[in-house]
Amino acid sequence: MAILVTGATGNIGRMVVDQLLACGASDVRALTIDPERAALPAEVEVVEGHLGRVGSAAFAGVDRMYLAPSPGNVAEVLEVARAAGVRHVVDLSGEPESWWGSVCDAVEGSGLEWTHLWPADFMENTLSWSRQIRETGVIREPHADTATAPIAMKDIAAVAATALLNDGHVGRAHSLAGPEILTRAELVAHIADALDRDITFRTSTREETITALQPSMGDNTTWYVDNVLIDFAPPPQSLPITSVEDITGHPATTFDDWARANAARFLTD
Repeated sequence: MAILVTGATGNIGRMVVDQLLACGASDVRALTIDPERAALPAEVEVVEGHLGRVGSAAFAGVDRMYLAPSPGNVAEVLEVARAAGVRHVVDLSGEPESWWGSVCDAVEGSGLEWTHLWPADFMENTLSWSRQIRETGVIREPHADTATAPIAMKDIAAVAATALLNDGHVGRAHSLAGPEILTRAELVAHIADALDRDITFRTSTREETITALQPSMGDNTTWYVDNVLIDFAPPPQSLPITSVEDITGHPATTFDDWARANAARFLTD
């Protein structure tokens, strides 16, 4: 039976495909808008489509699926999947009270077996600082001491692959985090070390932060500043910093290692 990866050319979906293959999966199907440009591995069955326009053919013969975030039409997607015989869905979402809560509710109400993945702040979100790093060397945000345990997208994909390929994850919501708790100022310091240049954290107002991030984040800027940078501050002791290793058996990526591996991305558009 096939494993279907939706959003297979998205940031995390593409990594889920790679992780499944690395784990020895031999029947992987990828849903993508443009199969010719997807550049997916030859051993992957590529199906044209997306979550806003999913036909039953994409689910034929599928036993398990990775569900990329799709709050707008998740119920419709799950209905088609169930009718086609899909048994287990691993979804990327968030706690029920979060913006992604509608995905959790729909998945649990679908009648399918499920596994939720609830990741913390992505390490990749720090790439929104790239323009500030290049142009001013100053990062502007409201709270230097806000601490989280950011997680690399590759590690989220590894957990997704583990849940798709192994028993024992049905009916579980995996809260995911990186292996260390870091303040916003400490994240900046790690990036400065990786780039071998001076970068300063400057405590800024909400309006100054929005102005600084707008060129990089566009229409999402205000939501991100209000909901992530200002209102999101989980107690450090509640962060599941061993979750990735507990689930996959492999250590999670440290932010320092991630920053050094992705240093060039901070210097280009």
